[in-house]
Amino acid sequence: MDVAVIGAGQAGLAVAYHLRDLGPRVALVDAGPRAGGAWQHRWPSLTLGRTHSLADLPGMRAAGLSFSDADPRVPARDTVPELMSRYEEAYGLHVARPVRIVRVTRESGRFVIEAAPGGPVPRLEARAVVNATGTWTAPRVPELPGRDTFAGRQITTAGYPGAHAFAGLRVAVVGGGLSALGFMDELAPVASALRWYTRRPPVIRDDASSELGFARGRAAVEAQDAAALAGQLLPSIVSVTGIPLTPPVRRLKARGLLDSHPMPVRMVPDGLVETDGSVWAADAIIWATGFDHALDHLEPLGIRGADGGVRVDQGRVVGQPGLILAGYAGQASTVSAARAARTSARHVREHLSGAADWPA
Repeated sequence: MDVAVIGAGQAGLAVAYHLRDLGPRVALVDAGPRAGGAWQHRWPSLTLGRTHSLADLPGMRAAGLSFSDADPRVPARDTVPELMSRYEEAYGLHVARPVRIVRVTRESGRFVIEAAPGGPVPRLEARAVVNATGTWTAPRVPELPGRDTFAGRQITTAGYPGAHAFAGLRVAVVGGGLSALGFMDELAPVASALRWYTRRPPVIRDDASSELGFARGRAAVEAQDAAALAGQLLPSIVSVTGIPLTPPVRRLKARGLLDSHPMPVRMVPDGLVETDGSVWAADAIIWATGFDHALDHLEPLGIRGADGGVRVDQGRVVGQPGLILAGYAGQASTVSAARAARTSARHVREHLSGAADWPA
């Protein structure tokens, strides 16, 4: 193949849309059993009405489709995959599923892409690779001493089953982002006790200015892109933007649940040891502590620096001609992923034509 696009979520589909002129020379593979990327795996209570706005894919309106037309009350894991499936069909984006890529290497100037056994595509070779595997499969969990001794239930954001599973339990929610606050909003009426832990004191933005919100979002994107260009680990978005005072956050404030506690120092079988040495008894812990980019299959290429970061310039992995990380760093939001897709497709075409001046 000329190009292999790994991952058919929003970022992967957006780049594939702009590579349609290459026709059958583009292979598009995805690890999921159906269309929808990570959205097919979200928890049942998450609806589009409870999320940030979801930007349309390029050409979506022209195909008579839009995420904004979806019922905001229906679970997002149903509406988003259905619309993405129709989008794939409308533009002839043929996705091979399920194909889980386990290893990418280089041989004689081409990428060799190996998949786990049992899928429809065991192996690919391509002159360029667009990696769009996102973060959903790589939740980040702090390595607290004693974490493996805790006798209760531990889950990450990706494994959240809904508030009903925690009825009557003492629940600790760890993490300073909107997912953590969304979980707390659902859990507050059913949990017997609820406690919020964050690495740094949360900053609640009590203003309704869309201009300020846009400026903070732009600053967060710029911070992520600057870190990527320097090959550093990416900062969290919320560390730059703060937490907007959304309706769920207002409800938590009214319940007196917005006072976060510092991160525990260790864990014991029946709870969390706090900074003053006391133990907060817990039946369950939800680690809403973010995600890393799922890049393990690219490790044979040696793209990570000493601290684990990857040097990326406008989606191009520095020193790796032909390798694009779509949806990485400042491209991770649905808006920026769609906007960056055209640029990524241009870089791919230039590489294939031999005209690319790839950053080294």
